[in-house]
Amino acid sequence: MTGFWNALPTEGRWLLSTVAVQTLGRGLTLPFTIIYLHEVRGFDLALSGALMSIIAITALAVTGPGGTLIDRYGARGVLLVGLTAMIAGCTLLAFATHPAVAAIALVLMGVNFGVSWPGFNALIATVVDGEIRQQYFGINFALVNLGIGVGGIIGGFFVDVDEPVTFTTIFLADAASQLIPMALLLGPLRRVRTQGGADGPADDGDAVSYRAILRRPAILWLTLLTFIAMFIGYGQMEAGFPAFARQVSGVSTQVVGFSFAVNTAVIVLLQFAVLKLISGHRRTRVMQVMALVWAASWLILGATGLLPGSLVAAMGVLAFMGVFAFGETMLQPTVPAMYNDLATDRNRGRVNAVNAAAFQGGAITGPIAAGLLLDQGWDAGYIATMVAGCVAIAVLAIALERRVPPAANGVTEATAPTPATGAEAATGLTDPPTPR
Repeated sequence: MTGFWNALPTEGRWLLSTVAVQTLGRGLTLPFTIIYLHEVRGFDLALSGALMSIIAITALAVTGPGGTLIDRYGARGVLLVGLTAMIAGCTLLAFATHPAVAAIALVLMGVNFGVSWPGFNALIATVVDGEIRQQYFGINFALVNLGIGVGGIIGGFFVDVDEPVTFTTIFLADAASQLIPMALLLGPLRRVRTQGGADGPADDGDAVSYRAILRRPAILWLTLLTFIAMFIGYGQMEAGFPAFARQVSGVSTQVVGFSFAVNTAVIVLLQFAVLKLISGHRRTRVMQVMALVWAASWLILGATGLLPGSLVAAMGVLAFMGVFAFGETMLQPTVPAMYNDLATDRNRGRVNAVNAAAFQGGAITGPIAAGLLLDQGWDAGYIATMVAGCVAIAVLAIALERRVPPAANGVTEATAPTPATGAEAATGLTDPPTPR
């Protein structure tokens, strides 16, 4: 960690040093938003799931224009607009007693999520490059989860479905936490330039239109993989998982909050070790292992429904989040790094917007599917859908491996494997490269 920190430029240190604090507010609300809509405000579960999807629908709508604006004017101004919308949305949601008011609040929050993903990723990729970039994405992810996990613990102890004011408080705290990144953008990071110059030599990766970007096979396959990973992963964290844990597993809100703490602990404890293990190995192979780990986690969660309301069910819910988190430590350093290694300064905002669009697409369909399946009592079908998605990720990773350049796949030319032929090419079962 010391060597990594010393290698960072000053702007990178500023970005990283405040991550855990600024995400604390998000941790207060993330596990409990659908519980708030359903159990506190009295909206039925299907409606609550649909409302949750508004965030992703809005984010998807603004992600494309946001990526274009980032490339044209820079990430700083776009991010400031998004953070202002987030503050307004959290404040409004804190007092929302009608679905229409909640919908407006979630639209405002979606504006922020739509521009923050490509905006902050563009900032990170501009500040750091080379081998340190993958490390940065992994460590940043660990710190994000540290803030979210601590927030989840505090929220689990604090919120009470019989006391709506406790939920009002956590949403206002989430709004206040957005002031920290705003201060960074207005202060130490005000001179960071993310947009590429209009002149200068172009290369094969400099396609600037979304159509041209998506014509690149590596980005197209990576985007499809990202969509499915978000559908069965983060698309379930705010809707499907808490609803399943409460409705099927029969656990308390405290257990739900603690499960996010377990998630955080696993990520913080294992992320550095995982980064060391995956360094020099093909990122597509790491994605395949991640898919197997996630499949195991969903099977664990499904088993908790066999003994609802029991100590075993509570332990299973916590175990689910721990195993799921182990898979996250493999996914989060690889996918953003691969996107940015496939991008240039001319199109970095748009390439990250494609990544964000895939994320939001999964987040749109995830809560809707969870709400429909669980509202109809199709608990086994819900788990089966998640496991099938994990299998699809493994298959897509094999296909992506044949199309992505070695450097973007996490290996240097010196360690890149000899191209596979015959049965090896058909199965993707070549030997992994020697770690650097």
